[in-house]
Formats: sequence, C-alpha cells, structure tokens
Amino acid sequence: MGKEEKKEKDKWDKVDIILKPVGGLLTAIAVSSLGLLGSDYLKKKEKSDMISRERMQTMESNVRLYSELMSKREEAESALRKDMFNSIIGSFLRPESALFEEKVLNLELLAYNFHESLNLKPLFGYLKKKLTVYKGKDKDEYALRLNKVAREIAKKQMLSLENAGDEFSRTVVFDRFHQNPEGFPLPDGTITIEGIERDFRIVVLKVDAGAKEIKVRLEVRTPKGSSGEMEVNVTEFWIGYFDFPMIDNIHLSHDQRCALVLTNFEESSANITAVGFPGSYASLKEKPHYQEVIQHLLKTENIFREDKTK
Repeated sequence: MGKEEKKEKDKWDKVDIILKPVGGLLTAIAVSSLGLLGSDYLKKKEKSDMISRERMQTMESNVRLYSELMSKREEAESALRKDMFNSIIGSFLRPESALFEEKVLNLELLAYNFHESLNLKPLFGYLKKKLTVYKGKDKDEYALRLNKVAREIAKKQMLSLENAGDEFSRTVVFDRFHQNPEGFPLPDGTITIEGIERDFRIVVLKVDAGAKEIKVRLEVRTPKGSSGEMEVNVTEFWIGYFDFPMIDNIHLSHDQRCALVLTNFEESSANITAVGFPGSYASLKEKPHYQEVIQHLLKTENIFREDKTK
C-alpha cells in the first residue's frame, strides 16, 4: 500500500470517528424532535376534540332548551286557541237575539285564526243566508266584510300553496259565456308538481251573478308513463268566495291536490285561479289516504337505495 493511499485511509478513518457520534447525536435529536412534535400534535388534537365535545354538548343543551320552550309555547297557544274557539263557536249557538255584528266579528276571528284547520264555508253560508232577511241599514257593510275576509283568507292560502306547487289564472268574460250557455271552455293550462305534469281544462257551465258563484267542469289529464295513455279526472262543482283551496280541493294521484279559487267577480267578468300542490300542504282535516302514504314511503326508499348503489 502506498503512502498516498494510507493517508487517504487515515483521513476517512478520522472522518468516520468524528461522524459516528455526530450521527448518533443527530439521530437522538431527530427522535427527540419527533417525539416533541408528536406529543404537541396529540395535545393539540386532544384540546381540539375537547373543544368540539364542549361545543356539541352546548349545542345539544341549547337545542333541548329551545325544544322545551317551544313545546311549552305551543301548549300555551293551543290552550289559548281552544278557549278562543269554544267562546267563538258558542256565539253561533246562542239565541237569535245575539247581535249580527257579534256574529260577523266572531266569524272574522275564526277565519283569521283557524282557516287552515276548519272548514268555515258552512258558517260563511249561514251568515250570508241570514243577511238576506236582515233589515238593518248596515246590511251592505256586513256583506262586504264577509266577502273581504273570505278573499283575504283565500289569498293567504294561495300564497302558501303557490310556493309549494304551481298555478295559472284564467278570466271568464260573461258576454262570451252567454253566447255558449251549454259550456264555455277556457284556455287550457299546465301545472307541474314534483316533476309530474298535468293538463287542466276548465269549462264554465253556469254563472250566478247574484250569489257571485260559477259552476265549472274541471278536467285533469295526467300522462301514464311513456305509453301515451292519459289518466283523466273529471269533476263538476260550484266555486265562490267561500271556497278555500286548503280545504276545498280535489285528490289527485301521487298524493297531490288541486283546487280552483274565485279571486274576483265583477259585473262583466270573473277571475279563476287553478292551483296544484303536494298533499302535505292541505289542511289538517285533509289527511292523506294510508295507501298514498305507503306508496310515497316505498318510492322514497327506492330512490334512497338507488342513490346508495351509485
């Protein structure tokens, strides 16, 4: 071995002697640093988890408190509405000596507070009939009040149903109807609810200007799949200011409803609005049939399974 090779070997031996402890030291430092970082990460994660648990507990506590407050509030409101309802209904059962003003006022209270759950048409009809024999000078005023509150309630219900469904309006010109007394068809309309499209045809059959009511025939056609066949519903009925869509409606397939609303009645014309909406938006008395509920649940379950397999 030459001198130069020996010097080179001695140099690397010295480097090796120096680097070995340095390498051990660096390894120790690295291990220690990783341990500190890992410990710091675990502490931060533990702290974050603890904060999340505290927030969750606080949220659950707030939700529970809110639910309890809302439940107590609903109980109080239900008790108040029950007392109000019993008091108002009692006024209609009193002797005929009760003031007509009191009856009209109580009907207004009933309509504004219970229009979504009660069929108030009989009471409106009752007071309207009483007005025909009423001799007071304020007879016209009471008639205007009855029509006004009925139209306002119908408008409130329509706004709620339009947000969930679909609608269209048509105008009945009486001169044109008189030229076709056997039946005057209005322009067809289409309503789409939850992806189901239906064609509507309204045929005016009779007009009672004195009562401000119109007799119509409503034809609802729904395509049955891709076969081209149509499901047809045909109904004849009278509509007036005292028919409210949440109560006075027609059952359709797929737990849906439709209604015709008389929104205006003038000397020469009247306006009719057709509205379609899901059955869940009908009044509390309009419970869906059990078969419709089961079909809806099965349909929802099938959609859920299809989404899960994708």
